[in-house]
Amino acid sequence: MPHRAAPIIDLGEFESGSRDTQQRIAEEVDQICRHTGFITLVGHRVNEQVMRTMWNTMHEFFDLPARQKLASEVLRPSYPYGYMGVTQETLAKSRGDVTPPDLKETFNAGPLERDPSLTDPAAIEFCHVPTPWPTRPVGFRDAWAAYYREMEKLSARIMGMFATALNLPHDHFEEFLTYPISAMRALNYPPQQARPARDQLRAGAHSDYGSLTVLWPQDDSRGLEILGLDGDWHEVVPHDGALIINIGDLLQRWTNDRWRSTMHRVNNPSNLDDSGTRRQSIAYFHQPNWDAQIACLPTCIGDGPRYAPVASGPYLVEKFRATVATS
Repeated sequence: MPHRAAPIIDLGEFESGSRDTQQRIAEEVDQICRHTGFITLVGHRVNEQVMRTMWNTMHEFFDLPARQKLASEVLRPSYPYGYMGVTQETLAKSRGDVTPPDLKETFNAGPLERDPSLTDPAAIEFCHVPTPWPTRPVGFRDAWAAYYREMEKLSARIMGMFATALNLPHDHFEEFLTYPISAMRALNYPPQQARPARDQLRAGAHSDYGSLTVLWPQDDSRGLEILGLDGDWHEVVPHDGALIINIGDLLQRWTNDRWRSTMHRVNNPSNLDDSGTRRQSIAYFHQPNWDAQIACLPTCIGDGPRYAPVASGPYLVEKFRATVATS
């Protein structure tokens, strides 16, 4: 069944629909988030020109010679922003698994704005350190910022839909998102011309850390798989023009395990060839304000909270630093 692993939800239909329509879609969202934690989002209304410019710019960047990309390399291990080459990250480490490093390269950057009242040195040293922006291709930073802003607006709309799905006021999450510390990364999985090492994947099995992730996968790409409740891996097949939304660990915690932050991975292509195995994607990792206190939502308490409250930012830092490959 197409898109079984990530059922389709129309955000535009939810936003423009009657109260009955919104309630029906909200109930569908609730069921999806309880079971797969992955949604194929259509009707998102993200600016098409911004998307096209971003995609083409990232493709040009990853096509550059290695020495030019390395001019924007992360400044040191555990530095959050900049370029990371192939095998510099091991996502499975965030779950305590020991595997070879991932077969991907990335460029990462963080929030465009800073809360003027934020004084915590840990926040400034992690979320607001300088990004070593590439100078090529021309317009890289502008394309990045435009797409980031689109994702920031989209995520706020999704969180409104999520609030309805959790039987909360539509604006419940807004106070937590005045200065989100969301990060974004462009990913390139180079063509595979040799067999990977044992247990080495393009992206090792992991769950995402924040409230939600907005993934824009290459339309014809394959390999994204999620771990189902049945214990098997199920492929998420891209849907033209759609974005993939998945729940992160922080939202699972926020909902007291009502919603599921699903383990996922990017598997290797089944057939190796020089031209057809490259894969690109862009991921926006939505994260509430640095000092937002994440405590069990009032509609999710059930028999009692399973987790102590946690601050959004320090929780993110702890997760991130577990993934960096070390020699």
